[in-house]
Amino acid sequence: MEKKAEIMSLIPQQGILPLYFYKDTAVSVGVLKALYDAGIRAVEYTNRGEAALTNFKEMRKICDTELKGMYLGIGTIKNGGMAQQFIDAGTDYLICPGLVESVAEVADKNNMLWVPGCMTPSEIIKAESLGAKMIKLFPGNILGPGFMSAIKELFPNLYFMPTGGVELDKDNIAGWFKAGVCAVGMGSKLITKQLLEAKDYAQITAATRQALDIVKSVKP
Repeated sequence: MEKKAEIMSLIPQQGILPLYFYKDTAVSVGVLKALYDAGIRAVEYTNRGEAALTNFKEMRKICDTELKGMYLGIGTIKNGGMAQQFIDAGTDYLICPGLVESVAEVADKNNMLWVPGCMTPSEIIKAESLGAKMIKLFPGNILGPGFMSAIKELFPNLYFMPTGGVELDKDNIAGWFKAGVCAVGMGSKLITKQLLEAKDYAQITAATRQALDIVKSVKP
């Protein structure tokens, strides 16, 4: 199976996609290992600060040497140049906060999975016409599961993943899966600022296991 197809089946199987950024390289690596220990095999590191590229390269090395089977993607990619930079640094897939045609072009040229952020049916239609297979509903907490239910039948061939404000809460997560998503993106509600600053890797592992258990129990 090619890498793109492998990730496309892994994310729905996992049911959550953890995402985070932290300026310190050692902490970024520590969180990556904590997620791996919880059973996570696909992660999104977000391109949100000057240190992102440097940290990403270090994380890539750790994945290749110590974390067998871990797919490392990059998020908050807003243009083609940025996409290329992280492809050169070894990203496994690209995630955008919006629908960016230049990213679609770079991804296609490199035969790489790209996941655009969409908020309206028009954006989703355009994303589909550009070849997207998975859509990030962003911001998830603004759109809500009701939006997903309303549009699901229009797009039978697409996977959907809400990101932004998804709570570590059984009712919230269950609502999304019931509405038809394939996975939920979880950032600061899972890997909180407090846990990052305290370098509490054991708690990050525990919270992630809890999230995976909830997903397993509510997935249709």
